[in-house]
Amino acid sequence: MGKVKEPAITYVVDKKGKKTAVILPIEKYEQLLEDLEDLAVIASRKTEPTYDWEDLKKKLKKDGILSNKV
Repeated sequence: MGKVKEPAITYVVDKKGKKTAVILPIEKYEQLLEDLEDLAVIASRKTEPTYDWEDLKKKLKKDGILSNKV
């Protein structure tokens, strides 16, 4: 038996040819939802302070969270 080919994205159009909806593989849909969730987290953390990597590494080593080998 051969491999099943993943269907392409399909657009639904009205009588004038204007795109009104889209049909896409469930895997693509789930990936888009995951990407949206990631973007929402990024947006919600936008105002959090940032840290210099070297300073953060020193603090993590001091707190015993990171080994001294890094």
